[in-house]
Amino acid sequence: MIQPNDNYSIMVEDLTKRFGSFTAVDHISFEVKKGEIFGFLGANGAGKTTAMKMLCGLSKPTSGNALVAGFEVGKDNEGIKKNIGYMSQRFSLYEELKVWENMRLYAGIYGIPEKQIKERIELMLESLGFQNEINTFVKSLPVGWKQKLAFAVSIIHNPKIVFLDEPTGGVDPASRRQFWELIYQAADKGITVFVTTHYMDEAEYCNRISIMVDGKIAVIDKPQTLKMQYHGRNMDEVFRKLARNAVRS
Repeated sequence: MIQPNDNYSIMVEDLTKRFGSFTAVDHISFEVKKGEIFGFLGANGAGKTTAMKMLCGLSKPTSGNALVAGFEVGKDNEGIKKNIGYMSQRFSLYEELKVWENMRLYAGIYGIPEKQIKERIELMLESLGFQNEINTFVKSLPVGWKQKLAFAVSIIHNPKIVFLDEPTGGVDPASRRQFWELIYQAADKGITVFVTTHYMDEAEYCNRISIMVDGKIAVIDKPQTLKMQYHGRNMDEVFRKLARNAVRS
């Protein structure tokens, strides 16, 4: 059984998920420090999405243990959900609602006290530079702006951890850089960021990254260390060297 440690937001030990005879996640173990930007990488089918669902309390492990924000995965899932934010790779806001209406809706879903909601929304609008878009329908926003808004909504309740599942998919390079500025700001406030991405240049922005292959964590370290270890000029070369060892598609 994992013992809680105040230095870590996520602690995982031998976490496993099987679907019949297929092992999607195979005894993975790692830790994520508080306030760390942690990249969780892997090719399609490597098991990273299944692992993330378990950590978010959306799927029960077959075996193993994990603590997320101090709560045990598979047993204290409601405690986990109250202390995390989540942004999926599919745009999750309501396009027929205005910007402020989406913020108001999710503030209520996340349980922010009524008397704090107005102030929280005003601060979020200011930080995004969205003051002039408060009454704009979300469907009218550019894709990059939508993603920034979705991220802001995912942390409107000041969670301990935010899980981002390929948050910049389909976003232009300039908007992706702006999005990562928001991630840095969140980490500076002490929020732990757990992010999956298929853009290898974004892996360079993480404090540490892990790369999954066939349900196992093949490597875990700082990007610069991995580039030196695998003689890669960038993380794309490192990723390709590891991914070519995959057996399952």
